[in-house]
Amino acid sequence: MKAHDGMYIGGEWRPAHGRDTITVVNPADERVVGQVPAGDAGDVDDAVRAARAALPGWAATPPAERAARIAALRDVLAARQDEIAETVTAELGSPLPFSRSVHAALPVAVAGSYAELAASHTFEETLGNSTVLHEPVGVVGAITPWNYPLHQIVAKVAPALAAGCAVVLKPAEDTPLTAQLFAEAVHEAGLPAGVFNLVTGLGPVAGQALAEHEGVDLVSFTGSTAVGARIGAVASAAVKRVALELGGKSANVILPGADLARAVHVGVANVMANSGQTCSAWTRMLVDAERYEEAVALAAAALAKYVPGERIGPVVSAKQRARVRGYIEKGVEEGARLVVGGPEAPLERGYYVSPTLFADVTPDMTIAQEEIFGPVLCVLRYEGVEDALRIANGTVYGLAGAVWAADDAEAVAFARRMDTGQVDINGGRFNPLAPFGGYKRSGVGRELGPHGLAEYLQTKSLQL
Repeated sequence: MKAHDGMYIGGEWRPAHGRDTITVVNPADERVVGQVPAGDAGDVDDAVRAARAALPGWAATPPAERAARIAALRDVLAARQDEIAETVTAELGSPLPFSRSVHAALPVAVAGSYAELAASHTFEETLGNSTVLHEPVGVVGAITPWNYPLHQIVAKVAPALAAGCAVVLKPAEDTPLTAQLFAEAVHEAGLPAGVFNLVTGLGPVAGQALAEHEGVDLVSFTGSTAVGARIGAVASAAVKRVALELGGKSANVILPGADLARAVHVGVANVMANSGQTCSAWTRMLVDAERYEEAVALAAAALAKYVPGERIGPVVSAKQRARVRGYIEKGVEEGARLVVGGPEAPLERGYYVSPTLFADVTPDMTIAQEEIFGPVLCVLRYEGVEDALRIANGTVYGLAGAVWAADDAEAVAFARRMDTGQVDINGGRFNPLAPFGGYKRSGVGRELGPHGLAEYLQTKSLQL
């Protein structure tokens, strides 16, 4: 068991103000694997003060030097990938191969991209008789979720550091051990004291204190839409900026003439990744009426390969398992056809949910409208391209999606009409430089690449 008794504040590990702790449980076998302090408002205040003290020096550091520090952090993360993967597997339950290939490797790539952007970004430009400066927004309060614990940390901290900001991180209470490893990596990389600070704690206590703190200039939050709305309200009361990456109910639209077998295969893999705990997962598969039953059969065959405890891990907690099972029961109650899976526990131990496939799902059903955040795929039927577009755009969310067609031009034409922030065209590859973020209730702002860096900058113009 990994037991931590301190917060990383001002470049050193300090005891927490209180004695409360958070117990970390491995969702695959329900064993206790760690313990961290449950920080309070006093810990948050210490961290924010340390960040404010470090801010002027870091903001004045030349971008090339900031880039070198971020590159050093990337190198430390790369050297510790095995340890990171094992830690994520222990506290999230992710199968080790997925932890290695995604949870540990992706943050290294993202950190590297910001090392390059810090060195190449134009922080000053001339417009007519004005010099326009792009300056750090200040102290950033970063509140991260449990589903991709290290990636979400790096996707906030790396651009903030590249911009010249100082950061206070409050990670999710379900997966704080990965955040502790990240703080160790920051220290090993030699970032100046106070530029990065870590406070572990509960959302309603430490998270709220961070969002409310007068010394925080921007709050960057990833998580549920309901919590994001509360954070937005708290931040707006102090007229501070927010960046919110929230929920999703993304559509995987398979147009007539598309390669159905490939579209279904990739679509199922997308939903099952990380046990369905991905905000951008394509949880609604839209298929034309003529090929609908063929698609359902293909999806059922693909889903059968995701064996709990082998190819697919558990969900993060007993609470999350109960939530997902509740949605499965709701789907059956509302008349969807249960093709594969169901609410019954597939294993005696661990927070596992059976990979589940629903057919005959109508757009008004709860499972077609609300984010389930588990290994559940809904297949919807459409009658014509305009009907597909209506269904795809017919939720309060707009985070991601996919379009499959006979050629890229047809898919792009459809994607241009989708109300969503990111669309994969015929299986397009992930791009860590492309902006990621949502329309509608899926959020405000963008992460990754130059657009992610811009979130942490504010603009000043000098008229000459």
